[in-house]
Amino acid sequence: MQKWWMIRAGTDNELIPSWLREGIVSIGWADLGDPALYPTKESLFVKADRVYLDNKPLTRHSWVNQIWRFYQEIEIGDRVVSYSKEHREYIIGTIKSEATYRYTDDNSYPNERQVTWESTRISRHNLTQAAKNSLSSVLTVFRIDAWGQELDNALHGTIASTLHNPEHEDIDVLLQELQTQAQAMIEDKVDALNPWDMQDLIDGLLHALGYLTKVADEGINLLAFKDELGFEKPIIKVAIHHRTQVTGSEEIRHLLGAHPLEANSLIVSTGGFTTSALRIAQQNNVKAIDLEQLVQLIVQTYEKLPNTTRALLPLRAFYLPEG
Repeated sequence: MQKWWMIRAGTDNELIPSWLREGIVSIGWADLGDPALYPTKESLFVKADRVYLDNKPLTRHSWVNQIWRFYQEIEIGDRVVSYSKEHREYIIGTIKSEATYRYTDDNSYPNERQVTWESTRISRHNLTQAAKNSLSSVLTVFRIDAWGQELDNALHGTIASTLHNPEHEDIDVLLQELQTQAQAMIEDKVDALNPWDMQDLIDGLLHALGYLTKVADEGINLLAFKDELGFEKPIIKVAIHHRTQVTGSEEIRHLLGAHPLEANSLIVSTGGFTTSALRIAQQNNVKAIDLEQLVQLIVQTYEKLPNTTRALLPLRAFYLPEG
């Protein structure tokens, strides 16, 4: 069965002119070397973990999955689509070759396939909103089979009806997509903070939630309390683990054993938690917050964060029409 694929033309659609001129489609991640030399996806994961060590494990995992699709799942005869932001139109082609690795010093996108591109372009205005939303994913390589017929019809001059795509449903789909993309982008920004800025970020978040804080010691980072003297309960001891490794059960026990023993416990781990760590945290009423939950808290309280904290993580609001 012919499959349909969306492939991004670089970080800013800058590859489209060369794709059309050379009759190719290409993706990056040149540092991995020739993906065809790796017999399994797991062996490609091992290489990615080595060459992209500074990136998050989930990011590396996503990159390898996309390269694997490009080499192992796309087939000759499949349809490929990309989008030109400059002209607000989609280009469509047909895959004509297996994937090859053509590395040069000035080529950041060495993974290529030959493509026969159609001369007709599809205006973004000629697609349903649901299709446009689905084609707007931030991934580089992904399947779009559900929209293949609509794209093929548009290519041959048939504009899709929007009768079965109510506007409020389209806005909901778009909002969900934008929220997912924004969450991932903010997670990357938080993950890139150095340990001291991360502690300041958590400090500011606690202030936004109505707590006063002071820097602690003995294996914890902060103490949070409700009054200036620190007598009023609840008092919270806070441990911050800003790293790629997951936090284990021993670190939960260490927090529980730190003074003051009677204080509530909060642990933030940008690398996540092991199953046993989460189980012990739940059994002992320890609040465990991973990177995803941390970003959600930041977004919810962002307007209340101190200016110095917002300077560590500048965000801006955007608006959508009501459904």
